[in-house]
Parts: sequence; structure tokens; C-alpha cells
Amino acid sequence: MKMYGNPYAGMGYQPGYMGGAMPDYLSFYRQQQQPQPQMQMQSPAQPQQAAGDNNGLKWVQGEAGAKSYPVTSGSTVMLMDSESNVFYLKTVDASGMPLPLRVFDYSERTANGAQAQNAGAGEQTAFDPNNFITRREFEAKMAEIAAMTQPKAEA
Repeated sequence: MKMYGNPYAGMGYQPGYMGGAMPDYLSFYRQQQQPQPQMQMQSPAQPQQAAGDNNGLKWVQGEAGAKSYPVTSGSTVMLMDSESNVFYLKTVDASGMPLPLRVFDYSERTANGAQAQNAGAGEQTAFDPNNFITRREFEAKMAEIAAMTQPKAEA
């Protein structure tokens, strides 16, 4: 009799062995029931956003938060202050040494392009050409003030 393959291969059955042990059919069928591993398509890695990153804006609390924000070597990061109208540029050189923190103030522009005035911010007002005096008027006013402050000579 010729065999065309061993149907019991892998089940613990050894041909020609007539011992008392029975083949382990249960474990054979459990192995067949296991799902075969499938090759999964790897999607390209998505860059994860750092903590505090919101649509490309990195928010910090005050200048201390900007100074402590980690920046990789050889890069510059813009940090928005969540407490005031300020943003920071933090730069770290290629050797990993942080450069001095650059601080910028910003204000809103109105529709006509002029900057809105922030009350109490200590900002300088724009130049007004109607609000100045000539050198001649200045010297005349200084002479008048000097004349008033001179001690009067008693007669």
C-alpha cells in the first residue's frame, strides 16, 4: 500500500509507532482555528503634535514659560504668550546653546491700516505733523521761561 502524504503530520502521530499514546487531535484543530497572521499595510507615520501645540501655534505662559520651552539644536521656534500681547522667538544654535530670547509686542490693525491703541500699554503714539513747534518758537518760549525764573533785582 502506497501513501500519498501523511494526513497526521504535525499532530503528534508517528507512523509505525504503536505505543499507547493517542495523537493530540484537540491541539491540532485549535491550531487550525487560529487566524492566520495577515500582512498589514503600514501607513506613513503622522507627526505627533507637541503638548501645547494648537494649529501650529505654540503657547507659553509668560517669559519664564518661553525660556523653559525645549527647542532642538539648530532651530528657531515662535512662542505665543497666553497672558499678554507678546510673542517670543527662541533660537538654539547647532551646538545646543540657546541664544538670547527675542521678545516682540504686537497690536491689532484697524481696517484703514492704523494700529489700534492699547490703553495702559505704554506705547508711543504715532507722529502727528500738526503737533509740533518750530525752533524759533521753542527758543522764544525758553527765553520767556528763563526771564520768569530769574531772581528779580530789587530797586
